[in-house]
Amino acid sequence: MFNKKPYSLIITVIMVILLALTGCSSSTSKTEVSVNKTTDSENKEKEQSVQAGGDFTFALSTAPDTLDPHASGMAVATRVIKSIFESLVYQEKDNTIKPWLATEWSVSDNKKEYTFSLREGVKFHDGTDFNADAVKYNIERIFDVKTKAFTSATYLSDVESVEVVDTHKIKFILKQPSATFLTILAHSNLSIVSKEAAEKAGDKFGLHPIGTGPFKFVEQVENDRIVLAKFEEYNGGYPFAKHDGPAYLDKLTFKIVPEEATRVGSVQSNQLQAAETVPPQDILAIEKSGQLKLWEVETAGLPYTLFINNTTAPWNDVKARQALKAGIDVESIVNTLYLGTYKRAWSALTSTTLGYDESLEGKDGFDVKKSNQLFEELGWEKGKDGIREKDGNKLTLRILNDAINREKRQDISIMVKEQLKAVGIDVIIETTSEARSVLADAAAYDLRGNSRVAIDPDDLRLFYHSKQTTDKGGINLAWYQNEEVDQWLEAATTEQDAATRENLYKQIQNKLIEEVAIIPIYVFPYTVAASLQVQDLAFDSIGYPLFYDVNLTQ
Repeated sequence: MFNKKPYSLIITVIMVILLALTGCSSSTSKTEVSVNKTTDSENKEKEQSVQAGGDFTFALSTAPDTLDPHASGMAVATRVIKSIFESLVYQEKDNTIKPWLATEWSVSDNKKEYTFSLREGVKFHDGTDFNADAVKYNIERIFDVKTKAFTSATYLSDVESVEVVDTHKIKFILKQPSATFLTILAHSNLSIVSKEAAEKAGDKFGLHPIGTGPFKFVEQVENDRIVLAKFEEYNGGYPFAKHDGPAYLDKLTFKIVPEEATRVGSVQSNQLQAAETVPPQDILAIEKSGQLKLWEVETAGLPYTLFINNTTAPWNDVKARQALKAGIDVESIVNTLYLGTYKRAWSALTSTTLGYDESLEGKDGFDVKKSNQLFEELGWEKGKDGIREKDGNKLTLRILNDAINREKRQDISIMVKEQLKAVGIDVIIETTSEARSVLADAAAYDLRGNSRVAIDPDDLRLFYHSKQTTDKGGINLAWYQNEEVDQWLEAATTEQDAATRENLYKQIQNKLIEEVAIIPIYVFPYTVAASLQVQDLAFDSIGYPLFYDVNLTQ
């Protein structure tokens, strides 16, 4: 049994911090899949033609918070973590779950016990053995308050206990059947770390990360670079890979380059080989010139969305929210700021996420005439300055922004402000680097934008369940309260039938749009620009880059 009570007290306060920083599979009784990646003759020929070796530098847009996979709360950290660490399973692009450090698993008849057979002969970078004891330690470490593994512990909330069956067999016992358990195990936050290294480093493990992945940690210079080297003893089995054995690259360096122009310019000038998060204007230029390679992957999870505070007046009235939405031209915002390189979002989920309801597409809602009419019906009359008033109060909308203009999100607020002048709303943009303290106060803001890369639609529960408001440790930025949606969210976590589960998520999406709890804006395309010599950069099921196969032509 895990003692989780102290954890629940701390997670209420700390989970809000994640706001500033930032599955589904149907299980059969037994799953067994080969991890050999070289059975295809074409891949064998490719292996023979690849020239191994070389140094590869990849520019990150921001610095990771930590390289401890259990404690990290930032997507950018995962770009590095996936090269150092491995998980028990991984998620294919069709949402099925495949073995990784596990080779197979069985599920009990009551769907509450999962027994995993583990790969033998796997070593951590420090030379210690990967085995069932290591897995058990990792789960216990996640539930240890000292680890500060708040997101990871939330993901594993259904786990009652873990038992070592033998050296390479581990059993998870759940409190209730779960439709998400296998998928959650594929999350990078549940990567397996070296027990010996973690115990030795304590809360400094993120500065000395040791896993079983194809690259081992060398050094980290704060806000400058992270250097990894090939792990020569790596014996293959990496997801989405074209080869087995050690990685091709000798050295993998992640350079921290916050400035967009500098990132892309450094690739163009051959100072580094690749850079992430290419700005829209550069995407168009790269496509036109053909002088660089460009990869673009739609990320899975929750799109960038404007969450309307459902508790602050007048936005606690659905009619006022309808009027607000009708006054915002999302199409114009996306096309103007992203030049056709970003897709418009229509729902609380992205189109690559399980359960996405494509029937919501095309239902725009932008109608200035309708917006003005609804506000008039609500008693909000325009004053001499063009701003609406009612009972002596001006119609205001307070937008909470982060200090960094990531993906032009501050620019979105500016465009919303200009558009809403036409319907008589005084928009106040409040920019802060300490958003977490504001978000915990339901009365402190009216609109907040956010997104989330997610491996499973169950993350909707963190954003829309009544018990997940930010003052309770969740990410319910809209302070949305709906008992029916709560029931659907809870049912979807345990529903074993995939079609029924997908339908539950479609009902949730429709209800959120119907009640205008949110205004979806764009789907983030993860983009990478690289020199022409870069070969075989791959991406996982939710859009993270994978460097195991990367090789450089001369």
